[in-house]
Amino acid sequence: MQMKKIQEGIWEIPKTEKEGMRVPARILASDKLMEIMDKGVFDQITNVATLPGIQKYALCMPDGHWGYGFPIGGVAAFSTKDGVISPGGIGFDINCGVRLIRTDLALDEVAPKMNELMDALFKSVPAGVGSRGFVRLTSDTFKEVMINGVDWCIEHGYGWQEDRDRIEEGGHMKGANPSKVSHKAISRGIDQLGTLGSGNHYLEVQVGLTDQIYDPEVARVFGISKPNQIFVMVHCGSRGFGHQIATDYLQIFLSAMKKYGLKILDRELACAPFNSPEGQDYFGAMVCAANSAFANRQVITHRIREAFSQVFGKDAKELGMHIIYDVAHNIAKIEKHNIDGEEKEVIVHRKGATRSFPPGNQAITQIYRDVGQPVIVGGSMETGSYLLAGTQKAFEMTFGSTCHGAGRVMSRMAAKRKVRGTELRKRMTERGMVVRAVSMSGLAEEAGLAYKNIDEVVKAVDSLGISKKVLQLRPLGNIKG
Repeated sequence: MQMKKIQEGIWEIPKTEKEGMRVPARILASDKLMEIMDKGVFDQITNVATLPGIQKYALCMPDGHWGYGFPIGGVAAFSTKDGVISPGGIGFDINCGVRLIRTDLALDEVAPKMNELMDALFKSVPAGVGSRGFVRLTSDTFKEVMINGVDWCIEHGYGWQEDRDRIEEGGHMKGANPSKVSHKAISRGIDQLGTLGSGNHYLEVQVGLTDQIYDPEVARVFGISKPNQIFVMVHCGSRGFGHQIATDYLQIFLSAMKKYGLKILDRELACAPFNSPEGQDYFGAMVCAANSAFANRQVITHRIREAFSQVFGKDAKELGMHIIYDVAHNIAKIEKHNIDGEEKEVIVHRKGATRSFPPGNQAITQIYRDVGQPVIVGGSMETGSYLLAGTQKAFEMTFGSTCHGAGRVMSRMAAKRKVRGTELRKRMTERGMVVRAVSMSGLAEEAGLAYKNIDEVVKAVDSLGISKKVLQLRPLGNIKG
């Protein structure tokens, strides 16, 4: 496939490369990352470039790899007037995202109690396929969660008033329409509030590396206040609820495309005009799943605070367990962006990509508006993660987007052929990590060797200037479904 390196870290496939491309496709990656980039990404991102109403470029972040429809790491913006919305550009786990919680504890206080702490967390936060939460919802109260998200949780004692100010969209996206959610989706999601699920989802206790604070001033604003500070990271989403909504609407959209005369190169990119009844129905249902995911991470946060209080004998507020931020990385958002010198309203699809909004942007909570949005990038459970900050360059180059994680280089089946879960757990234990897992095969799927080098991915986005490094985190304990 014809591809040109237009500047360091940016590779472009011209719109003449494939019939029907409306815009060029761009892959953001270092030379090293391009060498290992899944070749399926090039085909998928050029397919995205053929969708109606797409603006400027179809983009793929440095952690990109093959996905359903869009590649994971895919970003595309479509005109809200004549563009489309596509579940394949959002993902089955709607509002899969990451939350980072700080504490006032230091490594020397936590290390002696790590086994006790991980046992308490493993007991408090259900994980694995089919796991059920402790919050009992009726169909009517679940609809309240769909509409109000984190607000519902706080009203029912599962959070602090300040929490909503530290979550993207305040933990409550507008536009939810529960009437557009199927009974099957409701039945799949009603018992899952406060659960991790399986796959690459995790709960991790981490230490901030004192010698890896890259921007002390921004770090201070984000709540990094002492050497070897302890953090907790949660990665999960809307689980079976979001999966069923995506499944339902992919079928609806396959029929709608005939109605609207839409032709696509890959049926996994099934779409509908954003302003069509079908497009609006999906958006309303997607927001329900997004709010449910925010609520899911909120209830998990409540349980984490309870577990820490139990182990350390102090109230969570005394332990300084404030949320730093919560970001969505499988979602579509209505935003305004500069397109060829004109401000346009677009529906930005981010699939395995994170908002990276700059200082001064009104969408950022007042707490962080002077320094830019916190960006949380989760690595593999063997390597570590990063806290970054959003930039103006991201707004100009990538519709305010950056990477979301390390990105796979190996399928789950291939990882299981390479390593056994019991061996992996032993290796991690020998390196000082405490591991709790529901399934050894599930643990093997997430081995570090299955992922790109997180340092290289973060270096790529930092070098491009689409987000900037603030802090590196190292895992101490990990819970896997």
